[in-house]
Amino acid sequence: MSARASFVLGLCLLLGFSALGGLIYKASMYVKMTERSVSVKGLSEQIRMADQVIWPISFTIAADELGDLYAKLDESAAKISDYLVAQGVDAAAISLAMPQVTDKLADRYNSQPIAGPRYTAIHTVTIFSDDVAKIRSLMEKVSDLGKMGIVLNTRNYEQPIEYSFNGLNELKPLMVEEATKNARAVAEKFAADSHSRLGKIKQATQGQFSISDRDRNNPHIKKIRVVSTVEYYLAD
Repeated sequence: MSARASFVLGLCLLLGFSALGGLIYKASMYVKMTERSVSVKGLSEQIRMADQVIWPISFTIAADELGDLYAKLDESAAKISDYLVAQGVDAAAISLAMPQVTDKLADRYNSQPIAGPRYTAIHTVTIFSDDVAKIRSLMEKVSDLGKMGIVLNTRNYEQPIEYSFNGLNELKPLMVEEATKNARAVAEKFAADSHSRLGKIKQATQGQFSISDRDRNNPHIKKIRVVSTVEYYLAD
């Protein structure tokens, strides 16, 4: 190969490698630009009334004879059930639990003489209802049961009143949309402050929905919350 041909071939190779290097550099710069992103969180909250309630009404009975004890348990439970039905509660929403009976003579740790009746029992009538407003109105009149001679066990911490909200599926689409809009507003502010433009979504993660009491004094009022995490591309 002549010297001229070799020179031309070398020059062509040099120009080719230079062009290839430029393309690689531009490609790497493009990849680097597309990797610029910002990750933000968007919050959506709603306050809703509970739509279901479980109200356990516990009462105490004492007697010297076991037969008398169970007779009094049945009598008091019937009085409570009849009262609730008379107040408009569906009979199907009322249920009875097994009574918890204590025999003082069977307490091997008690060496003292028995004071008062030998047997005591705690019994519970439970209301499971979707009519939260009605049940709450009855709670305000619970003294009516005391006037009937029923000894209510108001300190039964093992069976608290429970409120729940079951309409989450209806709220999910709107809340996810709101959380995403809030996330985009935050991302746009960040992009503007950094003299960038907000691009498309790189990835998004929907947080878990949570339902909690709005405050400890109003467990029938629920706070529904979701946080979405969205990552956006940034461009100059």
